Amino acid sequence: MSKRNSSRHLVAKMTLKEKAALCAGRDWWHIRGLRRLGVPEVRVADGPHGLRVQTDDVDPLGGINISLPATCFPPASALAASFDVDLVREVGKALGEECQAQEVNIVLGPAINIKRSPLGGRNFEYFSEDPCLVGHLAGAYIEGVQSQGVGTSLKHFAANNQEHQRMTISETIDERTLREIYLPGFETAVKQGHPWTVMSSYNLINSVYVGESHHLLTEVMRDEWGFDGLVVSDWGAVNDRVAGLLAGLDVEMPGPGDSTSALIAQAVKQGRVPVEVLDQAVERIIDVAQRAEAGRRQFEKDGRESGDGRAGDLYERHHQVAVKAATESAILLKNEGGTLPLANEQETVFIGEFAAVPRFEGGGSSHVNATRIVSAVEAAADLPGVSYQPGFPAQGDQANRAWHEEAVQAAAKAQVAVIFAGLPESYESEGYDRSHMRLPQCQDDLISAVVAVQPNTVVVLHNGSVVEMPWAGDVRAILEMYLGGQGVGQASVDLLFGRVNPSGKLPETAPLKLADNPSYLNFPGDDVVEYREGVFVGYRYYDTKSMEVQFPFGHGLSFTQFAYSQPRLNAERFDSSGPLVVEVDVTNIGAVAGKEVVQLYVAPPSATRVPRPIHELKGFVKVDLKPGATVTARFELGVRAFSYWDVNTHDWARDEGDYVIEVGSSSRDIRGRATVAVPASPRPKLVVDANTRVEQLLAEPATRGLLTQAMKMMGMQESGEGPDFNPEMAEAGLAESPLRQLRSFNGFSDADLNALIGFFNARIGNTKGAASIAAHAKIIPALVRVARRGGK
Repeated sequence: MSKRNSSRHLVAKMTLKEKAALCAGRDWWHIRGLRRLGVPEVRVADGPHGLRVQTDDVDPLGGINISLPATCFPPASALAASFDVDLVREVGKALGEECQAQEVNIVLGPAINIKRSPLGGRNFEYFSEDPCLVGHLAGAYIEGVQSQGVGTSLKHFAANNQEHQRMTISETIDERTLREIYLPGFETAVKQGHPWTVMSSYNLINSVYVGESHHLLTEVMRDEWGFDGLVVSDWGAVNDRVAGLLAGLDVEMPGPGDSTSALIAQAVKQGRVPVEVLDQAVERIIDVAQRAEAGRRQFEKDGRESGDGRAGDLYERHHQVAVKAATESAILLKNEGGTLPLANEQETVFIGEFAAVPRFEGGGSSHVNATRIVSAVEAAADLPGVSYQPGFPAQGDQANRAWHEEAVQAAAKAQVAVIFAGLPESYESEGYDRSHMRLPQCQDDLISAVVAVQPNTVVVLHNGSVVEMPWAGDVRAILEMYLGGQGVGQASVDLLFGRVNPSGKLPETAPLKLADNPSYLNFPGDDVVEYREGVFVGYRYYDTKSMEVQFPFGHGLSFTQFAYSQPRLNAERFDSSGPLVVEVDVTNIGAVAGKEVVQLYVAPPSATRVPRPIHELKGFVKVDLKPGATVTARFELGVRAFSYWDVNTHDWARDEGDYVIEVGSSSRDIRGRATVAVPASPRPKLVVDANTRVEQLLAEPATRGLLTQAMKMMGMQESGEGPDFNPEMAEAGLAESPLRQLRSFNGFSDADLNALIGFFNARIGNTKGAASIAAHAKIIPALVRVARRGGK
């Protein structure tokens, strides 16, 4: 018996009350089971970068439940900077192993919302501003976790991009922007990773709660993308339980939800909810419960076969994975004069309390009780030339004048000063957004003071999202660690002293100042927030405007250098029946081994039917090269790589033209280009009416010739016009003119206009027959007269 048939068999044995009860959790951390029929409970736990399995013990200082020790891997803000799907999959696998060790069936992650604004309070928990990067990394994370027989909960679907009023805010997002920016990451993750569950978000989109949106939960996610798992609510996100069930929301969390379960049963009895809808939700609940049970049994079987020693060194192994992930994700933003790496014997002073008490994770539901924490001071204990000065406190923004002065004095005496700066935990957390992008003033002041006495100053940053860097031009080097997990201190030292070559890239643009961000005037809103920047999010905005930024998307330096060949294409013209294959050779031309992230962007043709970004990331691959070695990076591009969302057809569409394939080291460091001709996507036939514009008829092959003839005739008659006649203006005016202007400017009767409309529709193939010869004969001179009026 198949799993689905087994589920249906069990559902057939349930009472209405039992079915309805399964649609709500048992408590905070369990999806309800049904012991009578052998349906097991499913245990869930917070993630996504480390388990938070809460105990009954309460922290006397924090007043919150203490969670079991677990490995704190780098949060998504850091992990995304690796641009490494294999690394993310490895982290996911380790997280899945810890889920099994702590008897957790589903981890609540990954969180993949787009970084619309640098101020988002949970940006540390999200991957990127780019949906291509988001989707592939999330898919790898899901594959890694679920390889251990543990499920994931892809969250927060959808557009949960701010904390301000997150439970009630309505986001006004146009259809194209939603499809091109805020949904594709989820689409790729669903299709690639096949998560067991998806978590619906608190917010409304265009005045409809996501948890009540049949369009998003069923039509898009299930019918279009093929999602076959369970939809669970974010904790406390349910507004109308019956409406949610009809939309496709299977489980309300947390439990017990007895009152809302009663509402479901009542709605079924009254015929407001077809019993088939309830049965389908219950079948999905049973399917996930059975997957979880099977995964647990396999884990236990594997444990017995290995002599019950499977978890012996689990956390030590995972600590090393956390250190590796932190080093692979760190970004060398600046390295003037080869300041880094430092020599072991250099007299180096570490400044800033973050060096001794690292900020390695964010606040809120993702907070992990780390198994161990290694600070940079501890990691550098074997380096006799390294000393330490606290400089400023890790928490808060109040300066300690004694610390400040002692740090400046130590910096003046050292050969190198390394300042460990960053955002205090109170600056960014779940529950609220940042109000600015600045570091605490005491940190900026100390950096400036140190630079004044020590030219060899390096800044190491600990932050969950980008910050303003007024001192960036003054320091010699900047190493961005983001929030690097429990191994961030060891990783920092390994990178500073050249034990590991940095290879991270910025997964988000670092603007010069907050006001440069495209959402600046429309974030966070009040009750309603309007996404007026549309598809121009992140580098799509900055690069299209050629705006100066602090550091561009995809930027990251290395201790070596890489040379790129020009990209090679397998075809000069794209054939939608197969992928366009792009290959580029990358050579390490430096003296040390290193890794490079090869980024592929697609630039649209100059003439497009809708405004499009100057280029968009469509692929990336990380390559590892020894000195002098060459490797070929290979990409495959399908139809979607050239497409935009057409709001008229409610589908993906392509413009005909020459698209430029760009390969490079960042969005602003393009090393090679190649051009491919791309045909237009099939379009619905144009239905001509009085408001159809001439430019629309010019785009139709069946009517283009006639309109082109009118254009030529207009040019021929140019010599007979007065001195104020401008043919370019005339042509532009003609292209934008609706057909009804023939009636206004040329004395066309309604009958003439209708005959002409009929003629065009016949030519296009919308109607049978043809318009009268008289209407056809009148069109060219009439259009010329319209053009004359438009050119003066």
